[in-house]
Amino acid sequence: MRRNDPAAPDDPRPRPLSARSVVLSLLLGAHPPELSARELGRLVEGFEIGGSTLRAALSRMVAAGDLRRTDTGYRLSDRLLERRRRQDESVEPRTRAWDGDWELVVITATGRGPAERADLRTRLAALRLAELREGVWLRPANLERRLPDGLDEVAERGTARPGRPARELAAGLWPLDAWSGAARALLGHVDRAARPAERLTAFAAVVRHLLADPVLPPALLPADWPGDALRSAYAGYRRELTGEVRSRVGGG
Repeated sequence: MRRNDPAAPDDPRPRPLSARSVVLSLLLGAHPPELSARELGRLVEGFEIGGSTLRAALSRMVAAGDLRRTDTGYRLSDRLLERRRRQDESVEPRTRAWDGDWELVVITATGRGPAERADLRTRLAALRLAELREGVWLRPANLERRLPDGLDEVAERGTARPGRPARELAAGLWPLDAWSGAARALLGHVDRAARPAERLTAFAAVVRHLLADPVLPPALLPADWPGDALRSAYAGYRRELTGEVRSRVGGG
């Protein structure tokens, strides 16, 4: 049986901040998601980003289509807003009661190149499916989400009731103890992070880790699973960041 570790490519430890990530986070905390250059300059001071670094980042982000120039400043592009919507849905997935069924996806397409195979694996892992063996993916059928366009062209989908005990199967497919341990470490880190730059960096790591949560039915999880606690901490930070933007911008 394969051991699926979606967290491996994205180290859950905090990473250094970039000016781009700070600007995106601040704009997402503004309603509407638009700020003037002056307002952004005031806000990024708390994240240890200088004026020249900010101006360079804004120019690059406009050129890349991340931001749109407006009469009054900079606004998030529709593409970025849609991407953030999808990320928020992934961080806080919708679930339903589990009746014991497992989703099953069997890859049937042949003759695909390495890049196509890698892209499909990434898409299936993002759906929180796990690979039992090459080309055979499954998970408990407790998630409400739309499957990607074109999946039926390369795979057969259905439901199954594996003979192996469900807890044993889940424990073999996902590194649950490792995910739980990293989540607890992140919760400790965000509790200790005090400065704005430290908190933004810490919660960026929280988001990456939540995207690797398999979101299994409670009956299949180890005791004291920290997934809900990590989601609650992230939701609190989003409110905190929104309040900070409103306070600093509204302060004149």
